[in-house]
Amino acid sequence: MSEATVTSLEAALATVAAGAADRDRDPRFPAAAFAALWPTGILDPGAFAHGEGTALQREWAALRAVAAADGSVGRIYDGHLNALDRIGAAVPEPQAKRLFARVRDEGLLLGVWGADPGPDEGEPARIVGDPQAVMGNGGAGTLRLDGVKTFCSGAGGIDLALVMARGEEPGPPWLALVEVDESVEVDREWFRASGLRASESHRVVFHATSVVALLGGPGELGRDPWFSLDAMRTAAMWAGLVDAAAGSAIQFLSERRANEDLSQLATGKIRAARATVDAWLGHAACAAAGDQGGLREASVAMRAEIAGAAGRVLTEAAAACGSHPFATGGRLDRARRDLELFVLQHRLDPLLARVGREVLSR
Repeated sequence: MSEATVTSLEAALATVAAGAADRDRDPRFPAAAFAALWPTGILDPGAFAHGEGTALQREWAALRAVAAADGSVGRIYDGHLNALDRIGAAVPEPQAKRLFARVRDEGLLLGVWGADPGPDEGEPARIVGDPQAVMGNGGAGTLRLDGVKTFCSGAGGIDLALVMARGEEPGPPWLALVEVDESVEVDREWFRASGLRASESHRVVFHATSVVALLGGPGELGRDPWFSLDAMRTAAMWAGLVDAAAGSAIQFLSERRANEDLSQLATGKIRAARATVDAWLGHAACAAAGDQGGLREASVAMRAEIAGAAGRVLTEAAAACGSHPFATGGRLDRARRDLELFVLQHRLDPLLARVGREVLSR
């Protein structure tokens, strides 16, 4: 990015951060935040193709910075980047170019919706029609989507969504691109979490929603290296939330308890935990650029270690700061709520156990 673009991004991030507390009190889609971010170029397809460092490192740095400003905005931005990556990887080039042109020209936001509903939350989304019969023409105009998805970040604000849905025949789920239009019902009563409150991660119901394109084949969402890179991108967002928690805790301690031994010890431990986060981002970027055979294991380890570092930051911050920053709902409290919810979604222990099982079997 040019110096002018970097300056513009810094100003946009300041705008995003300034509105974070209000959006947390009164949850709604962060339209003003994305209006500030669009002119910086970080939402464009191919935004990180040029500049210092690898494209992956620049992308992660931007996502980390956005998440540090507002975790909810970062969560939606994470999904947007995931969707762009998947379209570039799995949509035929002419159609992908047209989609990317729409994103740039119309300022479209994208998302990826993968979570199925619970037993009492409706029937999981399914593709009506025969996906195999339309492979090659994207399925446009012939396939429909019916049913429910949950944890749909950006619902009610994004324009296009990649939706994981099974076909009428048994088998792995497909990845369908749909317009989020009037056929997509957004249930704003479902998402009541204390974290990521403005991420609009609602339950949605599809009513014969037209499929714009099918990406790849059955099981596309789990295809590597993209599946692992999606997970690593999310860990980069967690790093931004760690930055928010660490920065707000250190500021609180420097203003109120700088001379206390406990504050000094906590600050040292917080700084060490942030260094762990930095090290894992660097290591993961090298792993992604190298032998991708071990990328999935690296993505699990990266998430586990960044989540562990986040836990240490929050534990030290709580012990040293006491209840005040949490009782008043400030930046530290928001970062804690956002991190705890988002990390839980990934259920890291079963993933680590699987890695361990594979290692031992070898």
